[in-house]
Amino acid sequence: MGHSSITDADTYITVSGPKRSALSRRLHLPGWIFYPRAFWIVYRNGKRALKGRYGDREWAESSFEILRALEKAGVEFEITGMDMMRKFEGPAVFIANHMGTLETMVLPCLIQPLKTATFVVKKSLITMPFFGPIMRSRDPVVVGRVNPRDDLRAVLEKGAEKLRAGISVVVFPQSTRSVSFNPGDFNTLGVKLAARAGVPVVPVALKTDAWGIGGVLKEFGPIDVGRKVYFRFGEPMTISGRGAGEHEKIVDFISDNLSAWADKDGPGADARKGHAKEDTCRR
Repeated sequence: MGHSSITDADTYITVSGPKRSALSRRLHLPGWIFYPRAFWIVYRNGKRALKGRYGDREWAESSFEILRALEKAGVEFEITGMDMMRKFEGPAVFIANHMGTLETMVLPCLIQPLKTATFVVKKSLITMPFFGPIMRSRDPVVVGRVNPRDDLRAVLEKGAEKLRAGISVVVFPQSTRSVSFNPGDFNTLGVKLAARAGVPVVPVALKTDAWGIGGVLKEFGPIDVGRKVYFRFGEPMTISGRGAGEHEKIVDFISDNLSAWADKDGPGADARKGHAKEDTCRR
């Protein structure tokens, strides 16, 4: 399956078992299987980006490579609602909760084949070794997370510029990555941007704690194959007025899906998977 074919249908679900590498099944150390692959993907494409050879197609392809590398380590995916992106023409603001690194790496192969897109990112991401050139090549909307007013101005001005150019914008309104979802930490920045640009919003609920947050380096957390990865794209919405109603619907969409996924997996999900403990591959 190529990177574009993952979005051909509304739903993508990992086929249990076959995609996982023999080495991963034998060693039961998913982080040690995944991180060397991921580093090579980022390193190789970072060099391409520095040479100006990393465009939209390459972004989607390398993102799909990361998804496959996670599957080979034993992580399973359930992605639904991709038909929602076929319901409207033109760009949109994608508004999602933010659990960790996984969604930043995987969302491009889900969105880019259907909607040219970029992200709102913190400044540190564009200065990282290897990954920084990749992110800079996407000309993202950059925020410093030091002065909220400056960040608001940057998102509303540059974000609206991107949307007018037909480029969708992915926004994580939480102040920081967190495995828990607190509606009080979920700001209205994405809704304000969509209202200003006159484009729809697409809510995105995700559960990506299979790639945990690291201690020393947040990007290098444990890989837990007992935690299934979920993405769900919601119904596109047009903003009316100040967008308070739409913001509430987005919060409810994310909260309801997180609750449903928790009920679906249940407290015994890790044990049922077998060998689903967090591995100790922390850098």
